[in-house]
Parts: sequence; structure tokens; C-alpha cells
Amino acid sequence: MTDERLYLRQNVQVEPLVDQWYAWSQLIPPATAARNITERHLKIMDSYLAMPGLHASAVKNPKMLGGPFVDYDGKRVDEIRALRDATIRNRSEMLTLSTALTELDILLSSAAKGFSLHPLYASVPAPLQGYVELTYDGHHHPSFRLLESLLYRSRYYQPSAQSLMLSLTTGDDRPFVLSTPRLPLPGHVHLPIPFDDERIDALFRLKSQPQSWAAIRALIDVNHEDEDVWRSFFTSEPPRPYRAYTGSGLRWRYFGHACVLIETNGVSILFDPVLSYTYDSQISRYTYLDLPDTIDYVLITHNHIDHILFETMLQLRHKVRHIVVGRSSTGALHDPSLALTLRACGFRNVIELPEGHDITDGAVTITGLPFLGEHGDLAVGTKLGYLIHAGGESLLFLADSCNVEPALYTHIQEQFGDVRVLFIGMECNGAPMSWLYGPLLLQKPERAIDESRRLSGSNYEQAMKIVDTFNVKDVYVYAMGQEPWLNYVMSIKYTEASKPIVESNRLLSACRARGITAERLFGEKEVASDAPEELRTSWDDPAGIIMSEERISGAP
Repeated sequence: MTDERLYLRQNVQVEPLVDQWYAWSQLIPPATAARNITERHLKIMDSYLAMPGLHASAVKNPKMLGGPFVDYDGKRVDEIRALRDATIRNRSEMLTLSTALTELDILLSSAAKGFSLHPLYASVPAPLQGYVELTYDGHHHPSFRLLESLLYRSRYYQPSAQSLMLSLTTGDDRPFVLSTPRLPLPGHVHLPIPFDDERIDALFRLKSQPQSWAAIRALIDVNHEDEDVWRSFFTSEPPRPYRAYTGSGLRWRYFGHACVLIETNGVSILFDPVLSYTYDSQISRYTYLDLPDTIDYVLITHNHIDHILFETMLQLRHKVRHIVVGRSSTGALHDPSLALTLRACGFRNVIELPEGHDITDGAVTITGLPFLGEHGDLAVGTKLGYLIHAGGESLLFLADSCNVEPALYTHIQEQFGDVRVLFIGMECNGAPMSWLYGPLLLQKPERAIDESRRLSGSNYEQAMKIVDTFNVKDVYVYAMGQEPWLNYVMSIKYTEASKPIVESNRLLSACRARGITAERLFGEKEVASDAPEELRTSWDDPAGIIMSEERISGAP
């Protein structure tokens, strides 16, 4: 058996962790990680220790989906207590950093009155001295800029907290990642390895490049007690080969949520990769198996957990040539640099694309576009829409952009022209700002203010204005969070009466009435621009579209 060549199974689920909490983009930058430890993790664990029964009831209540409730049925209290105590003991410097951020905000609020800030540097809390620049905005309101590149080289960046949890999965159900830490379970193995370790790339190459068990054991340093579980993660059966697009035009495939793969002229582009594993399911889907061996560009629209998922990104890192993100240089606590985050995690090929700038690769052009809304009116630079010109087609990917200022897209159309295909999210009833950004808000907003500043995309009128402005021929509503393999990061359940369903139904109906192809995407879809006309028509037939809608709105 030692000479048998083995592949990593396609249904090996890999959860990246930081101190046993699911690793997302706020848990990697030192300052945002510190705030999430004190203002999210410790508060959730304290609440669970005090009222485990309340958490057990809340998790079962659909109205509480996405809330700060631990999903362990009121059990494993001692383990949660041990995790809490270990966090306080092992991350004392992070707790100190979080407190220092609060103290700095109080200092600026009380002492910065429009006069020079230079004298205040001596009063900056000691943990932050040398890591911040004190500033005013144009109205003389005080603030500060984090020197993020230095923080990543400081004692506050602690990759020793990072690890991977591996297991075999056969379904879509997983506890919500923002509120439930990952405790040990039978059939799971914990791999204490930082995210920038090259062994992660070697591990995931095993999905397509087999090795002997002896080589695998040496790679991951399998201990004896976990050997049987590790061995179950591998098979001698090779995966089916990938069939690349070789046509003369362009092919796009929808993988769920905002994940779309474009192939054209030998160039592959993958948007916001959030992928399902391969296992038996009643819902047809593309998975990791349906990606090319080399991905030329991964484009990230914005720094939210359902658009930049490190679980997927780490598994793809070895096959990605370039990662493109929006540029952020503000140093704001609520807008950490995604480029710095990715580089700290071992991605050496990150491109920060300014708004209005292009990347050209042969006959393919990628243009970064401004992106308004969906961030609670916070000044966030790490976000981009993308315009793709390739294979004789023009495709506009706007993700969760909320068209609060239609003149923006008028200006963009005047500069770049019409587009044939529009992809737009219509989660127009998003969560209040604090749901995601609460730990990063040093001054808690009033409830009414928080409720008014929601993480929302475009409604019918806003989306229809974009369709009209660009004279769009094909409209696809995506990024709605309805695929069941997204539940663990989205926790969204719609009904026919839900505003996003009502508003997107209006958009689809209005577009079809004008002869515009319109569909709300779900599961999987493929369109090739050079396909015979009769096939393209069948892909867009209304019966298929209506079925897709029913599958979404009828989700339990």
C-alpha cells in the first residue's frame, strides 16, 4: 500500500481557523482581529456560558438566523469555557490592542479640537505608539490611520493562532461561522499550520497530483492517533479530467452566489470564489472539479465573507496566477487592506487595481469600476465592480452595488459604452451595519442610525436604471445567498414575500417584457457566446427561469 498513488478526496472539507473560530477577512489583520476577539468572540462565549439554553432555542428559530448564538444545542459548555480562558491567556496582547484602540478614540474625541495633533502623539496608548498616524478630515474631525504594514510585522500579528480543520462532508449543513467556534469532533483532524505555509499548496495539489501514503504522511506529519482519519481522506481513484473551453468566443459558468468562471481565448477569470465540495445532492452544481488547472485571474469584488472566502482561496492558491482586489490605503479600522491580508496568508501574486484602470491580457481587458453602497455608508476603498471585454462580449459584474447615485453609471457608460451582460446582486434588505462591522465601530451607533445604514444591494428601480443606462441585453441576478452550501456564511432564508424576491421578480418581469433575457441564478448555469442560436435560446427559455425562481423562493 505504501507505493499506491493517492489523491485527496473531493469531499474533504477544510475550514481555516483562528483560535478555533472560522477564519474570515476580519480575523487576519491584527487590529480587526483584536476587535473581533473582544467585541464578538468573548461576548458570544460569555453569553453561552451564562445561558446555553437560550442559545439552543435561538439557533432553532428562523427569525434568529445569523445571530450571535452558539450552535451546540446548549452542550459542550466546559469546552467553550476552556476556549474562552485560553483566548484570554494566549491572546493577551490582542486584548490590549483592542483596548488601546478604544482609548485612542476617546483621546481624539476629547482632546482633538482642530488644533495641531502633534502634541497628542505623546498621549497615544503605548500599544499603538508608532503604529498610527493622527489625522483630521476636511471638516477638522479627528481620526487616525493604522500603519497596517507595520502591524503585520509586529507582535500583534500571530499566525500561531491559525490552523486547518479537515473532515469528510456529505451535505450542506454547517454551523454559522460568525457565532460558533469549531470544537473537536469525531472524524475531524486539526492541522496546526499557518496560512502562509507552502505545505497547504502541496496538500491541495493532491486533488490532482497523487503521492504515495509515505510521502503524504511526511508532508503533513501525521501522528499515530489520527492516522486512520487522515487515511480516509485519500483515494486511489483519480478525479475526472477538466474539459476546458476551446471555442472562438466566450463561456461563462455560474458556480453559485457571486462565483462566475469566464473562459475565453485561453484566459480564465474567476469571480469571488465560494465553492461547494463534490458529493451527492439533489441540487446540481459546479464544484472544485469544474475549475481549470490554472486560473489566470481571481477577481474579488469586495471584502465581505461571502465574496472573499479563505476556505476556498487557500485551496485554490497553488493554481492562481493573479488575484485582483480594490485598492485601500486609508488605514481605517473598518477598511483593512485586502492586499496586505492576502499577502500575509501566502498569496504572492496580488494586484491592487485602482478604479478606472485596466488589466489587458491578449484580447481580454479587465476594468475596475467604482462600487457604491452595501457598506453602511462607511468609507471603504476595498471594493470594485468589473467590466470584462473578451470574446466579442462585454460583461458587467456589479456584485452588491447599490445604485444610490444613477449618475455614476451614466458617467461610466459614457466612458466605456454599452454592455451586453449584467450580473447584479439584489439583496436589498441587508443586515444593519453593526451586524458585520459592529466590533470595528469604536463608538456604538444609535439603534435607529444602525437600522438605517444597512448592507443592502440594489432594489428594482435601482437595478432597472442600470439596465437602461447600459442598454443591457442579458440580465442575471446573483449573489442572493440562496444556495444551501452558502448557509454557513449567509444564514438567509427567503419566502415569496421577502423584499429581495419581490424586487428581483419585478426586475425579471420588466426585462422579459422588453425582450431582455433575465434570470435569477441558482445552483449552476453555463452560457457560451458561440453556441448555436437554438441552444442559447433554450438556455434562456422562460420555463427554465421560472423553475429557477421556484427553487430559490421555495427553499426551506
